[in-house]
Amino acid sequence: MKPTQQPTLLIFTALMISVSFLHPSQALTSCRSLCGTITINYPFGVDDGCGAPQYRKMLNCNASDLFFVAQSGNYKVRSIDYDKQTMVVYDPGMSTCTTLQPHHDFILTDIQSVVMPPTPDTIFALINCSIDSPVLNRYKSLCFNFSSHNCDELYSGCSAFKIFHVNGSAVGVGETNPPCCFTGYNTVKLMNMDILDCSHYTTVYNVDEIDGGEAPMDWSYGIELSFVVPKTGCELCQGSGGTCGFDIETEMMLCLCSISSNSTRQCAGGNLISMGEQFNPFMAFQAVALFSTTVLKELF
Repeated sequence: MKPTQQPTLLIFTALMISVSFLHPSQALTSCRSLCGTITINYPFGVDDGCGAPQYRKMLNCNASDLFFVAQSGNYKVRSIDYDKQTMVVYDPGMSTCTTLQPHHDFILTDIQSVVMPPTPDTIFALINCSIDSPVLNRYKSLCFNFSSHNCDELYSGCSAFKIFHVNGSAVGVGETNPPCCFTGYNTVKLMNMDILDCSHYTTVYNVDEIDGGEAPMDWSYGIELSFVVPKTGCELCQGSGGTCGFDIETEMMLCLCSISSNSTRQCAGGNLISMGEQFNPFMAFQAVALFSTTVLKELF
């Protein structure tokens, strides 16, 4: 090896040693706490490594809007209630009382069905169903009414569905509306719209708060999802000024203290606490500096 190559090689070696002192999770960036007007708190995160790993990559933030990323597509987040532990989402392409849209199935991933299922008071209204629909025959017990409301009201009370009230293709003798059904999420989870044999659907949430005299035009259209905050000691981390997150490789819980300092439990005055060991960045820097100085003295 030529002598002129030795200083470069040794300096590179010193830099590699200094990098080896750093904890892998220190490459994580800071976590955004706001997307548009919606606050992002634990257990959610819009940056990878932020929040709880169970909810990893379930939210996406563009310049001004927050989206819930489901298997069937992106759904705009209308609100997150951290006290009630609910999130309201809606599909701009879904039918409502005033807008008729082609249907597309609402599909969650397996883990989303467990950690973020629709709330019990979110109902799916299946519209313009065939008389051969399974929910009108073998599985008719899956249909129900709520607060003395039945699905036929949507045909007369919603401008979007009045076309079926006039031209119901599945209407029988003496009937004015095609069959319909109020049902829960598990029905559409197990049977897609083609199997259900209904041309359209809409969703209504907070039905427990709808009284018998409230018209369909005044109902809340969208999907309310429920979530649970994992018990990982996040309060301790937040109390020390940190943000709860996780290692992007192992998905183990981390307390993100700053861009350059993380911990497994809580922030600790500039020291990095990891796996029961304490690491002082200043002492590591001193060690590298001493090594580099010694090498340079030997060279020159």
